[in-house]
Amino acid sequence: MKICSLVPGATEIIAKLGLADQLVAISHECDYPASVRHAPVVVEPVVGSGASTSRDIDRAVKELVASGQRVYRLNIPRLLEAEPEVILTQDLCHVCAVTPDQLTQAIESLPATPQVVTLNPASLSDILQDVERIARAVGAEARGQALVQSLRAGLAQVRSRATAAARPRVVCLEWLDPLYIPGHWVPEMVALAGGEDVLGNPDQPSRETTWEEVGEANPDLLLVMPCGYPVQRTLEELARVERTGGPWSTVLAQWPATYVVDAAAYFSRPGPRLLDGVELLADIFHPSPSRPLDPEKAMQLSPSLFALEPQHDAR
Repeated sequence: MKICSLVPGATEIIAKLGLADQLVAISHECDYPASVRHAPVVVEPVVGSGASTSRDIDRAVKELVASGQRVYRLNIPRLLEAEPEVILTQDLCHVCAVTPDQLTQAIESLPATPQVVTLNPASLSDILQDVERIARAVGAEARGQALVQSLRAGLAQVRSRATAAARPRVVCLEWLDPLYIPGHWVPEMVALAGGEDVLGNPDQPSRETTWEEVGEANPDLLLVMPCGYPVQRTLEELARVERTGGPWSTVLAQWPATYVVDAAAYFSRPGPRLLDGVELLADIFHPSPSRPLDPEKAMQLSPSLFALEPQHDAR
């Protein structure tokens, strides 16, 4: 079967189902696992991330949306050449990926109308249901059920490990400038890992916030997880903010327990690695010598980290 996945989380699900070799088209963000990278990329962003600050990216995206322009370009000739039988897309975030309305022209031009599976998850339960929906669409229903059972078992294991411990009050930051609080499945992940997300609303969209609101929430722990950023890129962004008079030195003085986590891999994408994200949170909330943090996945912030010169991330 010829599969086109325009959603990184869905691409990871396809790989988990053992069907990476059937991918004929992917988005520019579909970079994991390595087995999916053979597929042609049919989506590219209009706004280049590169060395841009989070403020620059936010402003550019808002200007595009306000003017009715697309945030992503769909390479229609390349998609037509792929002739997909199933297309996986999303309608959750119109600034995160290609949406179904952008596919209309391409679909009408294909020799045979593909099955379009539109994903719109707001919770972990929705994501597990999407695994089963994707599996049915690509003829791998039994594998999908097995994957869901495995993910449910893993989540239950983390939850049982966290129930006996004290629950830290947590504030998560999904964007740095302006500040955003994540919603959807992130507060649920925090709860499963043994914490209390004091500002996030489960099953609801992300929202803008202020340092004043963060301070009034009086968290025990701050998690910095800019959407789509790995740890190194977040550190570079924080260093830029700090050099231009940002508040991070003050933040670290007020909340010593401040962590940067790999949002790109474990929090932003609604896919199988969210289980790894819950496990990572549990290790942060309830540290153990037997489970040290991998600095590529999570790192506690300290003022010395801001002295690092920025290095451009290769992703």
